[in-house]
Amino acid sequence: MNEKPIWFMDNIDVVGIFCPNKQAHSRNNLVHKVFKKGEYIYLPDENADKIYFITEGSIKVGSYSDEGKEITKAILTKGQVFGELGLIGETQRRDFAIAQEKTEACIITVEEMQGLMRNRSQLSMYMMNLIGSRLMKMERRLESMVFKDSRTRIVEFLCDLATENGQRVGYETVVRKFYTHQEIANLTATSRQTVTTVLNELRNQDIITFNRRRLLIRDMDTLKANAVPV
Repeated sequence: MNEKPIWFMDNIDVVGIFCPNKQAHSRNNLVHKVFKKGEYIYLPDENADKIYFITEGSIKVGSYSDEGKEITKAILTKGQVFGELGLIGETQRRDFAIAQEKTEACIITVEEMQGLMRNRSQLSMYMMNLIGSRLMKMERRLESMVFKDSRTRIVEFLCDLATENGQRVGYETVVRKFYTHQEIANLTATSRQTVTTVLNELRNQDIITFNRRRLLIRDMDTLKANAVPV
């Protein structure tokens, strides 16, 4: 799922790097683009020569199986970076990226980013941390699909979502822009019906409340305890 917000390295001015027109300076080759809902940002086999920074909206990154089934790998939102694998040698996209809603992104070429990284060791560390954390997340997700049941995967997804994107409100945790049941199903390799059943069970136990706009977790410890298979 979503990695920790890009602000985890506060001394890296990521906005200034990707969107310098928001700062005092500007690059002539800056690309800022708006994508319509349902518009592909890139597709498999296209050149992996650009990196994207989301300033508004959200995107889905995924791939297609040989049978044509869609596999969702991540849903990313404002303040997050994607398309970064070109930095470690990917020349053609293996995934697709599609706008989930009207989405704005600043775009920088891989070549330009490599030049910036050569001159800024902290930026280089940031990008390597970003790539490493996503690879680790995909590995954990694969292990979860092999070793854990559907209910546990869904509950762990909620815990991770709250840890990464949640805001504390008193003793509770709120996640804004909650995912649809189908999106959760795609990210946890479960069915939409199973997601609906688990969410309703947790709501009936007064552990969470939710609607299309937000998820409210009343007690994180209790939610985490529900991740243990029964």
